[in-house]
Amino acid sequence: MNLNEREVAVKSTRLKLIMYSSADKVDGQGVGSAYEEQVALIREGASDLFDVKINDWTSKPDIQHFHTIDPTFFVKMQDKKAVNIAYCHFLPETVDESLKIPSPFFKVFANYLITFYKTADRLVVVNPCFIDPLVELGIPRENVYYIPNYVSKETFYPKPEAENRVYREKLGIDPDTFVVLGAGQVQTRKGVLDFVKVAESMPDVTFVWAGGFSFGVITEGYDELSKIQKNPPKNVHFLGIVPREEMVNLYNAANVLFVPSYNELFPMTILEAVNVHVPLVLRDLDLYKDILFGHHMSAGDNEGFVACIQSLRENPDIYEKYQRESLILSEFYSKEHVLQMWREFYLSAYGEKQYELRKDKNTSKKKKPKKHKTKRS
Repeated sequence: MNLNEREVAVKSTRLKLIMYSSADKVDGQGVGSAYEEQVALIREGASDLFDVKINDWTSKPDIQHFHTIDPTFFVKMQDKKAVNIAYCHFLPETVDESLKIPSPFFKVFANYLITFYKTADRLVVVNPCFIDPLVELGIPRENVYYIPNYVSKETFYPKPEAENRVYREKLGIDPDTFVVLGAGQVQTRKGVLDFVKVAESMPDVTFVWAGGFSFGVITEGYDELSKIQKNPPKNVHFLGIVPREEMVNLYNAANVLFVPSYNELFPMTILEAVNVHVPLVLRDLDLYKDILFGHHMSAGDNEGFVACIQSLRENPDIYEKYQRESLILSEFYSKEHVLQMWREFYLSAYGEKQYELRKDKNTSKKKKPKKHKTKRS
């Protein structure tokens, strides 16, 4: 049974939707950006249906949406009268590729992660490629829903060229140079080593990486990457963690977004860059097929990356083509489209939960033994 917007409209109050997250405690990670955008989207575009609260431990919720997997949130998820929704931003193997966790502790973490996902009424993935792996972990397919990430065009948008030149000068970059931008946590999985090797093959192009070691020394590849970050090639600039509100300037100052990651889900950097109409050069990964639909340049090795960047730099027609491809992606992942998906999803989840609660109540009534009255003599 699904609940529709008309049925909510006749209710005297909106549904109480509580978001739980600790993603904003760690700077420079995509989960935090996705959380901020999703909360803002629902607050601005669905205030007629939902009263949104953040980390509210005292109110009685109709719907609980867990953006991170904190143990305290797992305790909160035991409330079976509320709809319990969890985001799936990673699988055990993707965590293993990002952080150095000793084997015994990793097994405990992996078991906890799977239990967390199984406890939720519904899981939300931002890329459909995660659905099959989750089913293999024992989660019913019908409990997994795909809703893509979203980035506001009011936050990320094209700026005048004059402003972009000023910002380049602020960074100490030649205003007339060709700039290739990489963004994300500095870790092996993100392909930072390949980013640097490609830069070494193109000494007349400027490469800029925005991001740092969000999780410190437990980051996979920390020792090697830390040395490179401290002593990079002359044409490579490591900016460290850049505040999100400043990233719009960085995308506008760049000619290309280069993402050589070996494993991703749906990088927020891609959505942010396409809003600015920056061409994309990505590693050739299957997971992009269902979300980017070929509207980007891709390669499987560093030689291929060099060829892609070189063609964008030297051929104006190719550059304009991939600017248009980014614009197409920006329009596809529009506010209106993603917002409607969330409105329908939350209402459907609430309606389904209410149906289950009523069914369980009726079942318990039927099982309850009848009391027989005793006759008085």
